[in-house]
Amino acid sequence: MNRYIIITPCKNEEKNLPVLVRSLAKQSVTPVLWAILDDGSTDRTPEIIQDAKNKYKWIENICIKKGCRDLTIHISEVINTGLNFAQNFCEYHDLRYDFIVFLDADMIIEDAEFFEQLITEFDKDKNLGIASGEIHYIDDSGNLSNPPSRSDTISGGEMMCRKEYIEEIGGVPVSYAWDSVVRVKAILNGWKIKRFNGINIIHTRDTGSAEGLKKGYYLKGTSEYYLNMNPFIVFAKGYIYCLKKPYFVLGFAYLLGYFNSWIRRKEKTTDQEIRNYYYYHKPREIWQYYFNDKFRRND
Repeated sequence: MNRYIIITPCKNEEKNLPVLVRSLAKQSVTPVLWAILDDGSTDRTPEIIQDAKNKYKWIENICIKKGCRDLTIHISEVINTGLNFAQNFCEYHDLRYDFIVFLDADMIIEDAEFFEQLITEFDKDKNLGIASGEIHYIDDSGNLSNPPSRSDTISGGEMMCRKEYIEEIGGVPVSYAWDSVVRVKAILNGWKIKRFNGINIIHTRDTGSAEGLKKGYYLKGTSEYYLNMNPFIVFAKGYIYCLKKPYFVLGFAYLLGYFNSWIRRKEKTTDQEIRNYYYYHKPREIWQYYFNDKFRRND
């Protein structure tokens, strides 16, 4: 049943990567291939990858480049490089797989049947294009938190995609927020996406916060400008982020990222389908989920 490959980009993950290696080694179903992409690490990450590769035959690695950590378009280019490598490697060695997992290096998978359970869900529904588990975060106090999430949204840090769907869209789009674009294209192409609560995974830090939360939220704002997010949603999200600790800091960083891009008239995605989705369809989707559906449940 080991019908999946994993793509993991990493940079300076000497603390987190060994934990993830142990997590994957304990899986009831190990991957056909795990391609680890070292994006110019300056700590012990390359040694850790080599040790893991020596120990497990299903691990391969690539050294991408040396430079600063870049979570904008560059990360999508890194992941595309890894995906192309994995596809060519599997074709050359005649390795069969049905699913592609995009997995962050700062994950902990305590459930030994995590991937087996996701594959089972895919087998139940041939229209399921992308799935993820229920993500828990380690907060500043070292405790696990589980913020409420919609079942029709997916965590980009641990996304399992049907191979057929990824081939349909021609691989990973080179874009800001590439994982969001992958999810949107699935919806627009008629695939289902689903988060399966109860299939648990742990993220050791908030998404996009590898260089600090403030920078992470700034980049979130620049990404949403690039995707053509409706300004009303931007204002609403900025307000909500201002209510998170540390108060006002994250919301201000997010809004600054968006409006700095707007003032400087930075480049937006040329994918008109994506631009239209974020500007026109996204507000209707949010309204339907939070208001129409809520009213129907209360009837």
